[in-house]
Amino acid sequence: MKKRIVVLLLVFVLLGVIIGLLVRCSEPSPENRDASSSGKRIEALIDKMTLEEKVGQMTQITLSHLLRQDEEGVKEPFELDTARLRKAVVDHHVGSILNNGGHANSLAKWHTIISQIQEMAMDETRLGIPVIYGIDAIHGANYTQDATLFPQQIAQAATWNPEIVREAASITAYETRASGIPWNFSPVLGLGREPAWPRFWETFGEDVHLAKTLGRAMVKGYQGDQLTSDSTRVAACMKHYIGYSVPRTGKDRTPAWIPERQLRQYFLPPFAEAVDAGVKTVMINSGDVNGIPAHSSSFLLKDLLREEMNFEGLVVSDWMDIRYLHTRHKIAATQKEAVKMAVNAGVDMSMVPDNYRFFDHLVALVREGKVSEQRINDAVRNILEVKMDLGLYEKPVTHYENYPKFASEEFSRANLEAAREAITLLKNKGNNLPLDKNTRVLVTGPTANSMTALNGGWSYTWQGLETDRFIEEHHTVLEAIEAKAGAANVMYAAGSGFEEDKNLRAAYQKAQQADHIILCLGENAYCETPGNINDLYLPESQQKLARRMAATGKPVTLVLVEGRPRLISNFEPQMDAVVMGYLPGNRGGDAIADVLFGDVNPSGKLPFTYPRHPNSLEIYDHKSTETNGPQHGLGYNPQYSFGHGLSYTTFQYSDIRLSDSTMAEDGRIDVEVEVTNTGNRAGKETVMMFLRDHYASVTPPVRKLKDYQKVALEAGESRKVQFQIRPQDITFVGRDNRWIREEGKFSVMIAGRQATFVFNKSQS
Repeated sequence: MKKRIVVLLLVFVLLGVIIGLLVRCSEPSPENRDASSSGKRIEALIDKMTLEEKVGQMTQITLSHLLRQDEEGVKEPFELDTARLRKAVVDHHVGSILNNGGHANSLAKWHTIISQIQEMAMDETRLGIPVIYGIDAIHGANYTQDATLFPQQIAQAATWNPEIVREAASITAYETRASGIPWNFSPVLGLGREPAWPRFWETFGEDVHLAKTLGRAMVKGYQGDQLTSDSTRVAACMKHYIGYSVPRTGKDRTPAWIPERQLRQYFLPPFAEAVDAGVKTVMINSGDVNGIPAHSSSFLLKDLLREEMNFEGLVVSDWMDIRYLHTRHKIAATQKEAVKMAVNAGVDMSMVPDNYRFFDHLVALVREGKVSEQRINDAVRNILEVKMDLGLYEKPVTHYENYPKFASEEFSRANLEAAREAITLLKNKGNNLPLDKNTRVLVTGPTANSMTALNGGWSYTWQGLETDRFIEEHHTVLEAIEAKAGAANVMYAAGSGFEEDKNLRAAYQKAQQADHIILCLGENAYCETPGNINDLYLPESQQKLARRMAATGKPVTLVLVEGRPRLISNFEPQMDAVVMGYLPGNRGGDAIADVLFGDVNPSGKLPFTYPRHPNSLEIYDHKSTETNGPQHGLGYNPQYSFGHGLSYTTFQYSDIRLSDSTMAEDGRIDVEVEVTNTGNRAGKETVMMFLRDHYASVTPPVRKLKDYQKVALEAGESRKVQFQIRPQDITFVGRDNRWIREEGKFSVMIAGRQATFVFNKSQS
């Protein structure tokens, strides 16, 4: 009897242990438990919401629409109009607000504005749902006074350094959140393959792999690893999905024609990579692709974005773009029809931005049965999830006093380092650079003494044209050179304006007294459609200045401060050195001076092909057929190639070593090359590995970047750099628009050296 009792007790104990283990295993992890809790909270909210409250969440209004105004427009300083705000947030249940109201505000002003918005949203509405505020902080918190403004995205791409991109994004997130704003409309993941496009400088350049890796780094920098619990992070927004960056005309918001194969091969991968990195939101392309506006395309928004890429976040329109389906694209006979098209296609939130017609139309469409309430619920769910992810319910407003590193010296140093690594030495005939600090120099040209030119658009104002009045402590190129070499060694002459021929004679006369001329050319600030151009050449006034400076017989260093590759072939042969500055931000003048005078060894590399001729815009991964005609001086002949960039030291590569000469379906090949700094000073080198498919069922490119590493080497130091090639690295989009790989011969190319291997699916 006792034995039976003992056995029964043991059985009960064992059952208890098993049940406990089962219960424990069935409980979600803390992370999943939070997700489960927030999911239930969201569903409970959706159940309580009226149709009007749901549609309000899908409505985004610009701040300017909510400010006090008089007959002459918006007054300064910016103040919210309480009646206008109440009409938006209380009467129309608006879930999101964007923009800066005209120009950069102080941290205190931002705190006041955001606090007033959130107090009304949380205290005066039935459900107390916080507003999500969004802004284009694309190279720093550029609408906040004194913020750290980094090099623009194209310049960050020239660093070929994901860690620099990640850190810049992390600092931007910190300072944006210090401003009270949790949502950043960045990064741009369209490829810069149309150099005339005015938003070219907002891209990471022309290559898929570079855009993928730097885009991932930027998303991670913005969002971090624990977005909900980290109030120094923001929700990232990949944009502009998709095909926006390659308009056929080169003009902003004009049609793109992209075959599906090319769309999948080139334009989808950077967005897919961002999705894999956990990006929370996406903004849609303002233009149309193959005759179909992106905002109305269920193929782009559902089939590709949701189903193939498994994106689960928030889809927001761009500025007025649902309205434009009616007024500009002419595919919807009425604005109401445009709203139906966009919402049914998959747009969750409309950047309206200045009225409530979207709200009225969508409410009516649901009641008429033309948009399902399930579709509305899905959109609202996506919006509320981002708000939950950002912790806005618990902390709708951050306070700038809790961000002591804002505009700190630490952040400024990081900014300077990013600009230094971006600067690209394109030409250095006779080793004219670096300059001795005792050299007597003439600094001339329209970008020489302009912070506006260094920063470009999205800087303090939308077009960036007022940057000079917001900045006192930072240096223009001229001021940085004066600080570096001493004012006694530096002369200045404006030389020419951006549009008109001016002061050529004065510049020529001063040049006679100089040992070296630093000629600063390029572009004034612009953004979006106002930046459209009809001619890639630099303005004639700047070309005249260049020729006049060359005619002095003095050595001339051309410094380009520009957002896209403006053509210089008419006078480039007369330049002794060429330095590409891009749009290097607030520390760009210092970085350029550091490179010119040798305090920094340049390590930037072009993230795009710099064209030589206006009708010869081939890119580096062109097809073999595009190189025909060399006997006539035709074919691929750019001014400077993709990946080009010189140094003040020299690097030597060993032959490429492969671990095997064949690769199977489940195999890999290890690649190794040794790089030696053969010069007399330390330097950084970007080692780029390209692949070439010798023959394929779809014409292959002559080469394709597959990986890269940036290494720092002391003088005389050698480093073995290793890469891996796997079967997925040789895939391409086949004739049926599906990713495939084919057996055959491939070349690995690094720094002019090659090694070959064969891919054999059946090899065991």
